[in-house]
Amino acid sequence: MDDLVLDLLQWLKDAPKPYTEVMEAWRTSCPRLTVWEDAIDAGYLEKRLIGATLMVAITGHGLRHLASRRPAAA
Repeated sequence: MDDLVLDLLQWLKDAPKPYTEVMEAWRTSCPRLTVWEDAIDAGYLEKRLIGATLMVAITGHGLRHLASRRPAAA
């Protein structure tokens, strides 16, 4: 599962994305595939209101985790 979380972090590392876009790309109804939930629970991502748009951004903790697991991606 960590590889998928790392894929999500890498996808978000350059800039925040709208929450709706993130949910469309990463939400799943499979109870065994909890990438979004795992990333939020670990503190790797945060939701922010930017203007009137809810955005998802990688946290400093998420950037450090990504760099430690995929140094070439950081």
